[in-house]
Amino acid sequence: RYKSWKRRWFILNDNCLYYFEFTTDKEPRGIIPLENIKVREVQDRNKQHCFELYSSGNEVIKACKTDSEGKVVEGKHTVYRMSASTEEEKDEWIKCIQQSISHNPFYDMLNVRKKKAQSKM
Repeated sequence: RYKSWKRRWFILNDNCLYYFEFTTDKEPRGIIPLENIKVREVQDRNKQHCFELYSSGNEVIKACKTDSEGKVVEGKHTVYRMSASTEEEKDEWIKCIQQSISHNPFYDMLNVRKKKAQSKM
């Protein structure tokens, strides 16, 4: 289930996606590290040129944002869906994000151990 669409401004830098509420903001509203996630094009009934970040195992994506009181809180999303202005812009975002995604093999080892431990319970 998706909440309403909110306009955000993004900067892709150092394997992180930073998003801002306004173009004049000095500090990002949120940060999504591009680690152990994937990006794909998606069709959305209400928006054009959509793509989304998702975790391969349907886990919560490691991210943080600032809440309404200015406190930094952990994100709770398993998917981040975005919409670009044009088809070309969408393709460019997907390509750049794919090039920035880093894969940490240690993360996979931990996941395998976690699944083994849960299956023994």
